[in-house]
Amino acid sequence: MRAIGLMSGTSLDGVDAALIGTDGERIESFGPTFYRPYSEPERALLRRALSEAVPLTERTARPGVLAEAETLVTRTHAEAVERLISENNISPEDIDVVGFHGQTVLHRPQNKLTIQIGDGPSLAKRLGIQVVQNFRAADVAAGGQGAPLVPVFHRAIVSTIERPHPVAVLNIGGVANVTFVDGGPDPIASDTGPGNALIDDFMRARTGAPYDDNGDAAAGGKPDEAFIARVLNDAFFDKPPPKSLDRNAFAFANIGLPGFSVADGAATLSALTVTAVARIVPHLPEPPRAWIVAGGGARNRTLMRMLAARLAPATVETAEEVGWSADALEAQAFAFLAVRCLRDLPITFPTTSGAPKPMRGGVVARP
Repeated sequence: MRAIGLMSGTSLDGVDAALIGTDGERIESFGPTFYRPYSEPERALLRRALSEAVPLTERTARPGVLAEAETLVTRTHAEAVERLISENNISPEDIDVVGFHGQTVLHRPQNKLTIQIGDGPSLAKRLGIQVVQNFRAADVAAGGQGAPLVPVFHRAIVSTIERPHPVAVLNIGGVANVTFVDGGPDPIASDTGPGNALIDDFMRARTGAPYDDNGDAAAGGKPDEAFIARVLNDAFFDKPPPKSLDRNAFAFANIGLPGFSVADGAATLSALTVTAVARIVPHLPEPPRAWIVAGGGARNRTLMRMLAARLAPATVETAEEVGWSADALEAQAFAFLAVRCLRDLPITFPTTSGAPKPMRGGVVARP
């Protein structure tokens, strides 16, 4: 099948769209990708939606600004698909399905609640293509974490390269997550802790910049090891996989960020992300021999340098360096998951989300 996947992650940077060919078990081909960035007013609206989602208790509730944000998310994702197909002379009739994750605004699996905004039926109607959405809901309702969702895709894509096993695929978005692949029947996966979210929020608050470009600010600073140790004293980091985080679980209001300089703050929060990744290694069946890093964090040279030092003697490479798309990897994953939904194959497992059994997921919306 030819499937387009869409992803708007917790970093709130924009919408990735990616086309792949797959049967939901193997990846047959990688097609073109497209990135539709959010404008600053659009990011501001999404940040307001994150804030106003905090008291919600119903998955379908869209009070106040959340309804406006859902319209924005649906429109921008439609634009990403339309640009992807038009710029590559693809007909909508040639696309079998669109995987539409939407924008997570609240993730509280302990309360059996996860909320992703985005109107799948409206998207299907606009595109004229069937859309799969609501990937997390069934897993969470069954008692799983509903995250991470991409490990079954990571298992498939690792089979396309030659690296010493076990292999860890590390995605550093707003929250960081890892998939451990050792050739076994099911992958093992977990969120590791904050990814780019704290760094991005800190840079925005202190400088107005949306992120630490290339990790340049962090490169000139010194990490505060006492601060890092205090944050990592949280019980989350001692829990074995599977486990997951809400983007705001370690927001500044919760961790009491001191008055760092820009350089020292960026360095400290970068080192926090890396140290949290290293903390997951003792919880894995064995230390990975190869790490492949995707997501926005793969573009941060300081983060990559810190990871290489902390995870040695394992190799640490970016997704681009092994021939993958670091930016579009999660979008490709949701194309893969959409096909698995159509084929009635499980997308989460006890070893990835903590669900009681392999779980199917996704809801199909037709034009």
